[in-house]
Amino acid sequence: MNTEAEKRSLLLEMIMFATVDGHLHKRELEFLRLVAFELSISEEEFQDLFHQEHKTIPIKSELQRINQFYRLALLMHIDGVLHEKEFKAIQQIALEMGLNLSAVKRVLEMMKKSPNTVINPIVLLEIFQEQHN
Repeated sequence: MNTEAEKRSLLLEMIMFATVDGHLHKRELEFLRLVAFELSISEEEFQDLFHQEHKTIPIKSELQRINQFYRLALLMHIDGVLHEKEFKAIQQIALEMGLNLSAVKRVLEMMKKSPNTVINPIVLLEIFQEQHN
């Protein structure tokens, strides 16, 4: 991410996704806070994002779109409860990002089967690259 607006957009999208089930779990909040820290967003600005409208700035790089999808997928699993609304929402977001739905479903299935929901980054990229062939 290059600009402050792009960083805020990423985090706003994650906040919106975290609350799609009507509840913000403590683990989700901590994960969002960690992402904000990694994006160099202050705690004050982070808290302010919860009171802003969601305005998405399209992510140009496919690698960054895959990375954002994976962040959302991790966020979806972090509270230990997979809601149907979250599953539908992440697929819709991935489609809007221009990601291949087949690859998205494969990644989500792998995460569900993984003991800690983490996927090796190389495997993640390979799954999406397979769809280009």
